[in-house]
Order: sequence, then structure tokens, then C-alpha cells
Amino acid sequence: MSDAACFLAELDKNIEETMVGLDALKDPVPKPEGGDEVVRRLKIALKNELEAAELAALWIPTTPEVDIKLGLARQVGDEARHYRLIEEHMSGLGVELDGFNPLENGYSPMFQLLNGFGLTVERVAGAQLTREALALKKNEQFIEFCDALGASETATLYRERIQPDEEWHVRQGRQALRRYAITPQLQERARKASAAVLELAVKIQKKQLHEMKTSHAPGC
Repeated sequence: MSDAACFLAELDKNIEETMVGLDALKDPVPKPEGGDEVVRRLKIALKNELEAAELAALWIPTTPEVDIKLGLARQVGDEARHYRLIEEHMSGLGVELDGFNPLENGYSPMFQLLNGFGLTVERVAGAQLTREALALKKNEQFIEFCDALGASETATLYRERIQPDEEWHVRQGRQALRRYAITPQLQERARKASAAVLELAVKIQKKQLHEMKTSHAPGC
């Protein structure tokens, strides 16, 4: 196995171990709490999608690699489209969002952490690979929650319209690291960025579960 392959396998292993742990940080069986709980989680999703779009947009001018710039540009569009899809879906559920500002209380700790990354390999490892892989897991939990409540249209939205984009983001992140994390120093910066995102993701899920009484919340 090549050095690059070993490096990526190490990152994937760490991410997978954290995702297994996240499954232990949720209610084992979703409780039939009603449609209001789906809506509450969808509002969390709107904030996540908006932050992801803004972050990718912020990085475009300071990213020298053209292929990464273009990948970020696509991600801006993906996350913005997710926001609109969720917004339209909520409208169909009869939810009034006039005056709702997902960023009213400021940017999340995850946005602030990621926004502090300056190197391309840090950004790719932290956001495109790690955060998006975690988003896939969080969305799987949310789909499980919706299925258990009979919220089939919401589950279908995530399963068929949002998850494929998240999978693409993860693949692009992995390809970018294979291309650009080519020295031990760059790999270490990427490794630390990924580890920081994983550590914070666990803290966030613990807070949501124990303080906000919210599990199965979607990612971005």
C-alpha cells in the first residue's frame, strides 16, 4: 500500500470509529414525538446548510488550486440548493419561515473551527472529507428518525436528494488529499484538522443530546 493510501486509510479509520461512537450518542429507538420534532431538526439543518455554503464561498478566493476552487464552487451550489429544498419542504408541511434567520444566534463552533483553517489540505481534510462524512452519518440518523415517525417525505428528501451530494463531497475530499497531501508535513496538518473536527463533532452531539434533548439531527 502506498504512503498516500496508508494516510487516507488512517483518516477513514478514525472517521469510521467516531461515527460508530456517534451511534451510541442518540436515543436507541426514536420516540414518536410528533411532527414538531422533525421541524425542529430541519431548522438545525437549515443553519448547517447555510454555514456550509458560506464557508465554501469564503474559501474560494484564498484557495490557489483551481480544481479545489471549482469543487468549492460546486459545493456552494449544492449547500444552497439543499437549503432551498429543505425550505420548500417545510413550507409544504405548513411551516412558516418568514423572519426565520438560522444565524440569528451567530455561527456555530464547527463553522468557527473550520474557518480557522488556512491550508488547502486542512480545509479539505476538515470540511470536504471529515465534516461531510459525519454529515452522511447524521443524515442517516435523521432518516432513521423520520422513518420511525412515518415522516416518509422528509426521509425521501434526504435519502434521494441530499445524501448523493454529500457522498460526492466526501469523494472529492479524498481525491484532493491524495493529490495534495504529498509530504509528511502536509499529511500531519491534514490529520490534525480531521481530528479536531471529529473531537468537536462528538462534543456537539453530546450537547444536542443532553442539553437540547435532540438526537438524530441532520448534518449538511
